[in-house]
Amino acid sequence: MSNPEIAKKIKTGSFNTNYHDIGEGEPIMFIHGSGPGVSAFANWRLCMPSISEKFRVIAPDMVGFGYSDRPKNMVYSMDIWVQQTIDLMDALEIERINLVGNSFGGALALSLSIKYPERFNKIVLMGAAGVDFDLTYGLDKVWGYTPSIENMKELLDIFAYNRELVSDDLAKLRYEASVRPGFQESFSSMFPTPRQNGIDLLSSDENDIKNIKHDTLIVHGREDKVIPLQNSIKLNQLIKKSQLHIFGECGHWTQIEHNKRFNKLLVDFFSEE
Repeated sequence: MSNPEIAKKIKTGSFNTNYHDIGEGEPIMFIHGSGPGVSAFANWRLCMPSISEKFRVIAPDMVGFGYSDRPKNMVYSMDIWVQQTIDLMDALEIERINLVGNSFGGALALSLSIKYPERFNKIVLMGAAGVDFDLTYGLDKVWGYTPSIENMKELLDIFAYNRELVSDDLAKLRYEASVRPGFQESFSSMFPTPRQNGIDLLSSDENDIKNIKHDTLIVHGREDKVIPLQNSIKLNQLIKKSQLHIFGECGHWTQIEHNKRFNKLLVDFFSEE
């Protein structure tokens, strides 16, 4: 049986990026979060089919995650992920694109729109990092994950407001993803203790965020235990052309827990002139 997480491969700089590329029309790039064993497919599997009916959806595994290469001795940083995204766009001959960033991916979307404003159109930030906040219990658990089914189940409990989503099967699936060769090694090297430093590494300067001129949709789950709701409120205050949508009865998984509404929100936002 083929693994749906493995899609297309393309050279980005000195390494290969695994990426999904489906649908036609105006392109949107979806950037995943930083959970253990994460991949673009795991993060966006419920969004890609419906959104690709109207748009071209491009969803890469960022270097160090999923099925993109894990170059030996790479020191992971925002600059490396920014460069990978630009290299991917260049390799696909895409001059401008829309951006959707989840959590870690939201921080990356902010950094990209600050450094390369001319390459991006509209932006969606979902449960985004990217501004300073005190390390939460939830994020400490995510970044400090050590592989076991029990630890994965605890993480899924932190991610989801709706406990019905947290099945033993899902915990087993995500645990198995987290122990694939090389996955835990690269993951554990990204956000070592003290983990507050990881938040600082992902954060953009607030004055730079204030200067973002892109039309921006900010989405957050009210009960998010990983990235505080206050982050999105602050981003809404900083970014002039922004709107904030808060989902009640929702944790860190807006795109899964409120999937149909989330997809509709994105299609409507990207369809507006």
